[in-house]
Amino acid sequence: MAFDADKVRIARRGLLAGGGALGLTGALAACGAGEDGDDASGDAPEGPWSFADDAGETVELDAVPTKIVAFTGMAAALYDFGIEVAGVFGPTTNEDGSPTSQAGDLPVDDLTVIGNAYGEFDIEAYAGIGPEVLMTHYYVDPAALWYVPEESADQVKELAPVVLLSADDAERTNTLDDIIVRHSELAASLGADLESETNAANKERYDAAVEALKTAAADNPVTVLACSAAAEIFYASSADANNDLRFFQELGVQFIAPDALDEATGSYYENLSWENADKYAADVLFLDSRVQALQPDALTEFPTWNALPAVEAGQVVGWEAEPMYSYGLAAASIEALAEAIASAKKVA
Repeated sequence: MAFDADKVRIARRGLLAGGGALGLTGALAACGAGEDGDDASGDAPEGPWSFADDAGETVELDAVPTKIVAFTGMAAALYDFGIEVAGVFGPTTNEDGSPTSQAGDLPVDDLTVIGNAYGEFDIEAYAGIGPEVLMTHYYVDPAALWYVPEESADQVKELAPVVLLSADDAERTNTLDDIIVRHSELAASLGADLESETNAANKERYDAAVEALKTAAADNPVTVLACSAAAEIFYASSADANNDLRFFQELGVQFIAPDALDEATGSYYENLSWENADKYAADVLFLDSRVQALQPDALTEFPTWNALPAVEAGQVVGWEAEPMYSYGLAAASIEALAEAIASAKKVA
């Protein structure tokens, strides 16, 4: 299967993953919160609002917040459940102004973008929104607010309380499925109707995608390498260290385990020079599709990339290395992986 980064954005571009169960469930692709006919937004709860986050803090406000600023990926998940935010920070728009994959279906033209890349966070723009709450993720350490520069963290906390959801708990045991549940609970506290027609359809599609991946992994036990590409380094990722890959392993996907993980950066991956990019022979490459990573059309100049068995066989599929934490958005990525595994041949 040839790589297509938009395979992980099927719901947003109307591309169905394939026949059978995937094709049928694809017809249930959901609309975002801002689309005509959407019914995912319930009536906002009245009275005081509180939410117990994953860092052990309970944020309490006099009313349900409407001036929410959130990390782009979290904002996209909330939007898919039916909740809009006022501002975002994180990879939101490409150079041409189009939404990044992490922005999901967010109406990016209508949002205040506090920062569009790692290390960017405009405190003045943030304060100008009059934020009632900031929402983001953390990885293992709740003191590290995802995509909030460390030097800005104290100012950010002074302007509004912070709600944190764990993308990796301290033991690295939570999975994509667990984290989506937590995002749904946050959305419900803000007024999302999780039983709406849209949200019910999203959940049905997600459940079908999970079953399709489980079936594909059992019927065609090929090996998969989760990886990311940069100009100088080919990263071989650890399935144990990534919440989505942990979940996919539980479903039976056979990920290659790199044997020299970089402990200095959290043991998420092994750094390989391009000369050694062929260290692990895989049948399928699950390639980081984020905007900051090199994509296949930019990798053709690397001889070792071209020589990888999975590349020669066209068995490369896009990986949302920062997963989407709503049922509608996550389903597309799972469908794409299920299709890639189901159709793959043993080449390694």
